[in-house]
Amino acid sequence: MMRMTFYWGNKVTLLFDFWRTDSWSSYALALLACFIVSVFYQYMEDRHQRFKILSSKSKKNYPPSSSNVTVNTPLLYSFPTVGSVWNSARFATAILFGINSAIGYMLMLAIMSFNGGVFVAVVLGLSIGYLLFRTGEEDVVVVDNPCSCA
Repeated sequence: MMRMTFYWGNKVTLLFDFWRTDSWSSYALALLACFIVSVFYQYMEDRHQRFKILSSKSKKNYPPSSSNVTVNTPLLYSFPTVGSVWNSARFATAILFGINSAIGYMLMLAIMSFNGGVFVAVVLGLSIGYLLFRTGEEDVVVVDNPCSCA
């Protein structure tokens, strides 16, 4: 039976039936794996943002830019042509988005095991990954989709 409240203990099932911990050593390895995947998630998010910037530099500006236009109107943009959709930077951005989404959902499902140690390992891994990979010297502003599922 699945637990519905946080608990602290070394007996946890993560993501798959075969990934069960029954000792402190297997539990520590599972927490280490959660931590490493969380750090890797932040690394991949950084790569995704960098490819997104490259992709936006290589496509046409829709609508035409002018100095007095300050309102962003995404619904009035023209659809990109087939050639601009299949350039290598946009393709890499789409691949990284898919990989990062899969990793993010797997981390969410791991946290849904309701084990306190898994929760701490994932949050700590995300925080350290953010510190290592996402707090660079350059000031990059990326306006992204406000939808929480994108």
